[in-house]
Amino acid sequence: QVQLVESGGGLLQAGDSLRLSCAASGRTFRNYVMGWFRQAPGKEREPVAAISRNALTTYYSDSVKGRFTISRDNAKNTVSLQMNSLKPEDTAVYYCAATTKIANLNTQEYDDWGQGTQVTVSS
Repeated sequence: QVQLVESGGGLLQAGDSLRLSCAASGRTFRNYVMGWFRQAPGKEREPVAAISRNALTTYYSDSVKGRFTISRDNAKNTVSLQMNSLKPEDTAVYYCAATTKIANLNTQEYDDWGQGTQVTVSS
């Protein structure tokens, strides 16, 4: 099991940028595929982005492709999500998650989750 703590959420305006970070501890970070997910009020949790163990492969949902960038630093045990050109529909609680399975955007495949960080984008 790996423990995950997100940080960096906030209140922003449409068009702003924000960087979320997730710090991992407990197990060997580089053994985990990492993902970012989000959940808006009244909606199901949805995938945002994922990154392979060696950071060579990334995956994005269509709604954020071209605006968000996921990255990781295996030396620092962190994964980040750079969010640009934010829209009101990006408003959600953002979660960092880890899996030992193959890299993917399937929420059900992720075993360990952080507590989430709120991102609110006003128009």
